[in-house]
Amino acid sequence: MNSTTMTEQEYPDYTYTPYTVNQTTDSPPCDAVCIFYAVTNVIIIVLGVAGNGLVIWIAGFKVKKSVVSTWYLSLAVSDFIFCSFLSFRIIYMIKGEWLFGRFMCKFSYFIVFLNMYSSIFLLVIISVDRCVIVTFPVWAQNKRTVKKASVVVMLAWIISAALSTHSAVSLELFKPKTVFYCTYINFQNYIAAIACRLIFLFVIPFLIILICYIVIIRKLKSNQMAKSKKPFKIMTVLIVTFLICWLPYHTIILMDLFMIYDDSLDTAYVFSLILASANSCLNPFLYAFMGKDIKEQCYALWLKIENAVREEDDLNTIQGTAYTTSGESRHSTSI
Repeated sequence: MNSTTMTEQEYPDYTYTPYTVNQTTDSPPCDAVCIFYAVTNVIIIVLGVAGNGLVIWIAGFKVKKSVVSTWYLSLAVSDFIFCSFLSFRIIYMIKGEWLFGRFMCKFSYFIVFLNMYSSIFLLVIISVDRCVIVTFPVWAQNKRTVKKASVVVMLAWIISAALSTHSAVSLELFKPKTVFYCTYINFQNYIAAIACRLIFLFVIPFLIILICYIVIIRKLKSNQMAKSKKPFKIMTVLIVTFLICWLPYHTIILMDLFMIYDDSLDTAYVFSLILASANSCLNPFLYAFMGKDIKEQCYALWLKIENAVREEDDLNTIQGTAYTTSGESRHSTSI
């Protein structure tokens, strides 16, 4: 997705260059697509940091420690860090140049890769856990412990770090003229990174999630006690959201490998990045806020905020009434 023909040694990292810039100029302008990307990512950062921060606070400090709260807490931490580091991509896109040096080129994208992998893996873990609860309720009640859940979470993070290391180490600063780009300079490394992300970020996770929810739906349908249709709707929303957020991203990346450069493909890539990033601010609402304990804590927090606002309004009203009464008294005295 570049406007110039690159040699093998100059092949750019289209997967994580936020916006394709024209490397024939030293200071690429930020057009309408660039501005749209920046604005939407700022919204994603605000919603993602706020939503995931709230889940971290509730799951980490307010509710009783459990297996479910362990999943939600780790997922929220992953998405929180991911959203926080999106600011580097926004600046990269607006300026059309990497301004943060070689170390941050590798480290910031390592953090992004790490949290993309860990976020997806945790969604898979949550899906498998739900499937186990529905399919083997007695076994799950006896064997599911917070300690085991913590071990599973640690393994997910370790595997995520291992898969992220290759991509981060392979990134380098590329300088065609006077502008620096944080990019791959080796075609084989780029292809390996693309294949790794496609397999471990989409194909395998989606298949596992899909299988889990098919098993859950069949089990619930066979259970005469399951009269509510809410679980089916929730499962459908989760699968559809995962597809909407990630399928365009991986599709565009594969198209770029086999198609001649085109401006429309470049624009589609930018929108696919936005959808993929949006998944991290949607996760709190799709997963954590559907939990009973967290919903109750959110409702309690909302009531506290509402009561505080009402008390402030009542205080202002009383002060205003007192001020008016005092003014009228002084006016009557002067008359």
